Amino acid sequence: MENPRYRIISLGAGVQSSCVLALSAEGILPKADFAIFADTGWEPQAVYDHLDRLEREIAQPAGIPILRVSAGNIRNDALDPTHRFASMPLYILNQDGRPGMTRRQCTGEYKIKPIKKTVREILGYPFPLRVPKGVFVEQWVGISTDEFHRAKDADVKYMRNRHPLIELDWSRTDCIRYLTSLGLADTPKSSCLGCPFHGNRQWRTIRDASPSEWEDVVAFDAAIRKGNARANATGNRLLGQAFLHRSRVPLSEAPIDHVTAAERAAMHQESGTDAEELEEGVANGCSPWACRGADAELELVQDDFGLAT
Repeated sequence: MENPRYRIISLGAGVQSSCVLALSAEGILPKADFAIFADTGWEPQAVYDHLDRLEREIAQPAGIPILRVSAGNIRNDALDPTHRFASMPLYILNQDGRPGMTRRQCTGEYKIKPIKKTVREILGYPFPLRVPKGVFVEQWVGISTDEFHRAKDADVKYMRNRHPLIELDWSRTDCIRYLTSLGLADTPKSSCLGCPFHGNRQWRTIRDASPSEWEDVVAFDAAIRKGNARANATGNRLLGQAFLHRSRVPLSEAPIDHVTAAERAAMHQESGTDAEELEEGVANGCSPWACRGADAELELVQDDFGLAT
């Protein structure tokens, strides 16, 4: 049986991946060689604060380096007409009133790509060198039993995914209970500040707990109404209007406090959204290795939005 060169943790700094890191640091799982955090440059400050605490109180005492890697700032890139932008899964209202959704490329560009680049460097075979057969890392991915259907293999041979929480038969609730025992009950949900996969609870938390971050996402929502900056600059404009909130109205006006039964029924009819998802958001929406981009969201994609790819 082939052995990995290294064991690494895909660390998003949310509940499940924080749990995997802590389990490794505490010796319940074998000690990982590295944890990799792919920084989109636009996480909530609470996530960065939590990551700092994980590093200081959990990882460093156990001798597990946390590598922070990045492919750029997703917010700045979206508004820069000179920069190629990997599109976010924005909600679209077409000119004829039909709803749609843009393609999701951001996870691949801002999370998976920098992780793969770093793994190659760790193995000693940076691109374009070919990684020899049998040389690989074992990557631990924080997917719990309630999301087991999202467990996927990596798409390259030099990375082999493993799902320790599923092996331990741990649910998200088990993870929260364990983190609470370590004093980490306030572990936040990790995702970009302006992620369209947010549920109403997350939007309210940003608005009520961090007015400056709320002002930031409201401004971004308005700025992308006609599509990303590069597409507009090249005359490849969006054929419709783009929004961060699934109601397809400006975020500052979106019904994040109360959604009527009629609105909920309409959203469910158009996209299969249920009440829980409307409130809590898409589970594992931004996990690099459990990406919903290959599932329901792509069914809503239309290819004629005029966004640069």
